[in-house]
Amino acid sequence: MLDGAMGTELDAALPTQGSHDEGRIWGTRALYDAPQAVMEVHRRYLDAGCDVVTTNTWGLLGDLGLENQELVGAARPLHWMDAARRGIQLAREAIDEHGRRDDVALAFSLGAAAFDPDRQETLSLLVRAFADDRPDLVLVETLSLIREDVTFAAVETLLATGIPVWLSFRRCRLGVCGVHGQHWGGPEGDIFGRAAHRFEQMGVGALLINCLPPDHVPGMVSWLRDFTDLPLGVYPNLGYFTQAGWRSDADVGPEEFATTALGWREEGAQIIGGCCGVAPGHIAAAHAALSDTKPGPRRPAAMPSASSDPLTLAAPARPPSWRNDEGRVLYPLELPEIVCEPGVFVPTQGSFLVWKQLFKHHVGEGKRCLDIGCGAGILTVQLAINDASHVHAIDLDKAAVANTLANAF
Repeated sequence: MLDGAMGTELDAALPTQGSHDEGRIWGTRALYDAPQAVMEVHRRYLDAGCDVVTTNTWGLLGDLGLENQELVGAARPLHWMDAARRGIQLAREAIDEHGRRDDVALAFSLGAAAFDPDRQETLSLLVRAFADDRPDLVLVETLSLIREDVTFAAVETLLATGIPVWLSFRRCRLGVCGVHGQHWGGPEGDIFGRAAHRFEQMGVGALLINCLPPDHVPGMVSWLRDFTDLPLGVYPNLGYFTQAGWRSDADVGPEEFATTALGWREEGAQIIGGCCGVAPGHIAAAHAALSDTKPGPRRPAAMPSASSDPLTLAAPARPPSWRNDEGRVLYPLELPEIVCEPGVFVPTQGSFLVWKQLFKHHVGEGKRCLDIGCGAGILTVQLAINDASHVHAIDLDKAAVANTLANAF
């Protein structure tokens, strides 16, 4: 069992702890301004039965760049390494007071900003901050995109510290997911699955998903299990952050949260906890419900629909189809919406003329096809729709390959 949301619990305990307009790191500032409150939140989650306590350091390397300036609102200049040590110290003291040092792990929390390109040197220095008291693991949270030139290099840097590394992504079966459950960019085929396999080969200790609504979790654990044997975890949110503070999206009580957690367990989740809005009461109920269970093999019956996106408006009624003399549908086309990501070759009039030839004459039916220079994949997809037995698409541009996979998916 992971713990829950430090930020939301601190917000409830310290409603006058400075303006949220001062930046998202005000919770990190509490390490100095309100250390007893931070320890009290740790104690509550320990009382609830969590086995992993995360430090209050998620915003440490955020977009305010703590490694280059003073901690906002602090009485004196503070180095980010000092804040890192402070976070470990308070969490460790809470664990020791609880008498559970032997059976509770301390996870050093880092936000996704830690994987920004200009943070690589900072990451390599983390081990110095851990010299006096090494955490049991480093947990990098709320990651989203898989960037070939950054993500894997950052993971290698963290693994070089010799401390176990857990990675957590904001992902659902429909692709990159937002805090409200909105989908960004559409499905990516198996890009995330192949990344999971690579993380395992690199030596990552566990892979999790977090900070997305609970109704976007089903199917994700079993989907990832096709790609990796890593321990898999789930800790979604029950709220979100606004300039006015933390707000709850759903009225989900502890018992309902525990029932939902049982579903994740039946699907194979080995690590379960909570993100924004998940209080000690939720964790306690889930701990009680899960205590005598084992990960199961259950799989969802069907792929979720993008229409489940709460920010997606109801689709208009489908217009009547137009057919040619042969009865073939000309409108609306079977072709899905083709997304062309920035930097990928944009289809030209020539591309559409070739596509029209494929469409009109049903080129590729029953054949093995090769699309050289696939770009966004408009021809690849049409060949597949034409019932080709196999379509292989290649491109010099890795972004184009990823884009074609997403569109073809």
